[in-house]
Amino acid sequence: MDTKLKKKITDLAINVFDAESRAIDSLKNTIGEGFTKAIELIINAKGKAVITGIGKSAIIAQKISATFNSTGQTSVYMHAVDALHGDLGILDKNDVLICLSKSGNSPEIVNLLPYVKEVGSPLIAITGNIESALAKAANCTLDVFVEREACINNLAPTSSTTTAMVMGDALAVCLMDVRNFDENDFARNHPSGTLGKIMLLKVADLYTKNAIPSVSENDSINQVILEITSKRLGATAVLNCTNELAGIITDGDLRRMLEKHENFSNLKAKDIMGKSPKTIEPSVLGTKALSFMREHSITQLIVSEDKKLLGFIHLHDLLKEGLT
Repeated sequence: MDTKLKKKITDLAINVFDAESRAIDSLKNTIGEGFTKAIELIINAKGKAVITGIGKSAIIAQKISATFNSTGQTSVYMHAVDALHGDLGILDKNDVLICLSKSGNSPEIVNLLPYVKEVGSPLIAITGNIESALAKAANCTLDVFVEREACINNLAPTSSTTTAMVMGDALAVCLMDVRNFDENDFARNHPSGTLGKIMLLKVADLYTKNAIPSVSENDSINQVILEITSKRLGATAVLNCTNELAGIITDGDLRRMLEKHENFSNLKAKDIMGKSPKTIEPSVLGTKALSFMREHSITQLIVSEDKKLLGFIHLHDLLKEGLT
C-alpha cells in the first residue's frame, strides 16, 4: 500500500470519528421533557421494557435490551417483523415498548403501531424524524436526528446507529441512578465474569481447595520441612497446645535459620516461627486479599477466625481467578 493511500485511509477514519462525535454532541440539545418522561414511563411500568426495531435499528435494540438487563431494568428484545407474526405476544399492557427507527416511517413499524395501541402499553420512540408516524403515535419521542451519516455515500447507518445506541445508554445510566443500582447489584448480574468476581469472590470460595499445613510449637525442624514440602504452599501454620494459631513458618524463615545455625537438631518450630502471622477471615473479598498480599509482599495468607486455623489462601489462587 503506497503512502498516499495510507494517508487517505487514516484521514477517512478520523473523519468518521469526527462525524460521529459531532452527532453524539448534538444529542445534548434534544434532552429535555421528552427524555425525563421516557424515564418516568419506564420506572412506572409494572412490567418489562420491550425494545424493538428492524434492520440496523434492530441490532441496536438488542444491545440496549442487553444493557438494560445487566443494569437493573428487566427487558426483552422483539423484532418488529416477528412481532407481526406472533411475537407481539411478548408485549403486555403493563410493559413499556421502546421502538427504534431512523425514519420512523418504515412499513413494518407503521404496520405494528395499531396493534401496539390495542395492547395498551406506553410507547417510547427513538427516531431521527420527529414528524414520522412513529413519533406521532408515541407517548414520548427521543430525537436522534443526524444531519449526515459518517458513510462516504451518506447511506449506510453509521452516525444514526451511534446516536440511537448512545441514547439507549443514557436511558440505562439514568435508570440505574433513579433505582440506586450500585456496584453490588451489578456484580449479582455478572457472577461469572471478571467484574462479578471482583465484587463477589470471597476468600471462603478459594481456601478450601488447598491443603492445610500445620505443625505444633514443639515439632522438630525436620517435621516443619516435611510439612511445608508436602503441602506445597511455601509455609505452615504453627499451633499451640490448645490448637490455636501461634505463628507461621515460611520458606524464608527456614533459609534465615540455616544462615544462623549450622546445627538445628535442637531447634523447635516455636524457635523460628513468626509470632505475628498475617491472617485473613473467610468473608473477606478476594480483591482485598490480593491487595493485602501485595501490600506486605507475601504470597500466602493464613485463613482464620478467633485464632482458629481454617486454611491457607495463596497468591496463585487469586490470580487464577483473573483478579488483578
